[in-house]
Amino acid sequence: MSTTSTGAPVPARQVAHLMAARALGWLHDNLGRAAVPPDTTAELADPDSVYKPLGESALAASLVLREGMASSDGRRAARELLDFSWKQLGSGDLLYERQLRYPMLTDPMELYTHFARGGHRHDRLETLIAHLSGLVSQRGAELLPNRRLAVANAARISGVGRRADWPALLDATWLGHTPEPWMIDWMTAYCMTHTVFHVTDWGARPDGLPSRVGDYLAAWLPVWMDIWLEIQEWDLVAELLIVDGCLPRPGRVPGVWERLAAAQRPDGLVPRDGQPVDENPDNAFRDHRHTAVVVTVAGTLASSRYDDAARA
Repeated sequence: MSTTSTGAPVPARQVAHLMAARALGWLHDNLGRAAVPPDTTAELADPDSVYKPLGESALAASLVLREGMASSDGRRAARELLDFSWKQLGSGDLLYERQLRYPMLTDPMELYTHFARGGHRHDRLETLIAHLSGLVSQRGAELLPNRRLAVANAARISGVGRRADWPALLDATWLGHTPEPWMIDWMTAYCMTHTVFHVTDWGARPDGLPSRVGDYLAAWLPVWMDIWLEIQEWDLVAELLIVDGCLPRPGRVPGVWERLAAAQRPDGLVPRDGQPVDENPDNAFRDHRHTAVVVTVAGTLASSRYDDAARA
């Protein structure tokens, strides 16, 4: 457990706040490594290389700005991270071109919503999304249940697209069935976390979780965290901490933040797992950027919501 200079325990909220600030700083310090190659087109032969990570960084930055818990330096870093990512996507033009060329894809809309939350809008893209959302093809798109929730939440945040039947969408997911908790595996865990993220709009709507689902998560999150802490799956632990921050009564899993903080480096890098970190700066950024994103989000929600939960 972390302690102050007087030996008193450091509250989890404070540990989380410091971890988020360091992770955000690391993302900001490595902006130059996140640039889109100059010959990038809407085809995106490898969307996971730069395109998707830019959207993830925008997500983290937009939530830092939404919650308003960061220092002035943190808020400035978040704004610069969001603006940089937007410019890398052609101020939305790349998203528009990708949606126009591949109308059945959902990722342009999903990425766009993080920028819209932060104040960046693209009129042509919104017009196109609104048109596509009215097509039968969109309603019949072959998507995993948690992906349908992602699209629904993107529409809710940006104000573009169809209204969702949230209970029906939640009931179609693994989590919505409140299944045998011991049947969870690594991939199912990631799907479960994203179900919570989208239903609650990343902690903004904790009441979006029915009580039966909230009670299920409150009971089993500590068990799942303990499992993935033991095998040092730091990225998934951070995702589970985001889930905790989305619950109606968050901050009820003691000791997790302190164990995760022990893995963070002084420069802010958080390893994705217990394997050695490649010390090449480019490789380290590529391999561990996602973990910095989720730690930033988790720590931001903890900073914003843990005290409120304690008073509830």
